[in-house]
Parts: sequence; structure tokens; C-alpha cells
Amino acid sequence: MKPLLISDAPTVILGLQDEIRRNPDARYNHRLHGLLLIAQGMRGLQVAQLLGDAPEPFSIGRGASNKRGLAGLWDGERPGRPRRLHAPQLQAVEAALRQSPREHGLSTNLWDGKTLSTWIAQQFGVELGVRQCQYLFRQLGFRLRKPRPLIARADPERQRTHKKNSRT
Repeated sequence: MKPLLISDAPTVILGLQDEIRRNPDARYNHRLHGLLLIAQGMRGLQVAQLLGDAPEPFSIGRGASNKRGLAGLWDGERPGRPRRLHAPQLQAVEAALRQSPREHGLSTNLWDGKTLSTWIAQQFGVELGVRQCQYLFRQLGFRLRKPRPLIARADPERQRTHKKNSRT
């Protein structure tokens, strides 16, 4: 590991702050240090400035530690946005992707984001964007396949021969 030099202070500080944000144990220790400084009489704003954070985390941390003790300083679950499709609906989507879109009353031969979005809206009344549906393909373990266009009046035998012998 490279030694830390005072001349590199701005770079080192940013690197340390990034490491604290990434590592849950470091975030917990960081909050402990902030709480220790508050317990010794510093104001939350001073602690935040000293540690390079926004003032809110230390006031929140102090409140959480008052309610739940030191366990309140650990990161809790971050639920995020609720899923638009529930588990049974995802299973139905997966089953549908194993079949042709034509079997579900759609006019295309292959599933793509737009087709899946249309089918989900028809089936469940849930509007998902094309990108969300493309992500859903990957999430369920499917790959998007693109159809190869057929050339009008092309000789299939010559096409096969060309594909075999082509270097590209």
C-alpha cells in the first residue's frame, strides 16, 4: 500500500470519504466518532464540517442512538421503490417468455422490450417502459434476440453457403 503524504491531502481526504461511504463498518465507525464529538460538547454542524459531511447525518444519528442505542447507528434496510410486478406476476412473465408472443395474441415472432411492455400492460394493467422490460429479460435470465430480415426472393441455399464461407 502506498504511504499517505500530507501533500496529497485533498486526494487522500476524498479517497477516505469514498471508502467510508462504501463500507458499512466504516460508516458505523464514522457515526460513532461523530457521536463521540457531540458527546464531548461539539455541535452537530461543527462535527459535520470537521468530518466533511452534511449536518443532517449527525443529528439523525444522535436521534437514532437515543432511541435504539448504538444499534441505531448501523445502516438499516433501504427498501427503495416498491416493485411494480409481484412474484406471481413475474412467474407468469417468465412462463410467457418461454413461449412465442403469437401464442399470447401478439403479432410478432420474438419477444423484445416493446412487445413485453405491451403484453404486461394487457395482462396486468401495469405500465412498464421498454428499458424496464429489457432489464426484466436479464433479471429472468433471458437474452434479447434480434430477428434477421429475410431478403425478398433470395436463394436460401446461397445464403447458407455465403454464411459458411464468409469471414465476417
